[in-house]
Amino acid sequence: MRTSLTLAVVALFLTAVVVCVADSPHMGTWKLNEAKSKFGPGAPRNTTVVYESAGDNIKVTVDGTDGEGKPSHNEWTGKFDGKDYPVTGDATADTRAYKQINARTLQLTNKKGGKVTTTGRIVVSANGRSRTVTTTATDPKGKRVSSTAVYDKQ
Repeated sequence: MRTSLTLAVVALFLTAVVVCVADSPHMGTWKLNEAKSKFGPGAPRNTTVVYESAGDNIKVTVDGTDGEGKPSHNEWTGKFDGKDYPVTGDATADTRAYKQINARTLQLTNKKGGKVTTTGRIVVSANGRSRTVTTTATDPKGKRVSSTAVYDKQ
């Protein structure tokens, strides 16, 4: 009886996690709206960002151009729990952490060798049709670069 109850509770918990992730306004494909965005000199441009479920994790795939205008692609899989998870394909970071602030807001931190390289805030609009990403990064020369990118939901 006790085992059955435990299994039922675990199954209910996992179902709740999947439902919560699926209901997140961050999930889906987002395309950069360059007309509404402002980039600092040498800042990368993430033209497409995709958030999708990956088991009980979230996978974020980013395509765009780096600070020199060369194509870039990076991937991150983890949870919105503020902990560092590995990121692949990003020359400026080897870990990334997302922390859920509220239903529509995430805090972002990229690190390279344990040192913070980028911080940011991601806010999905109340209607869920756009998101604004404000970031501050340190370029390879140590100069701070700030950007605001606006994305439209696809």
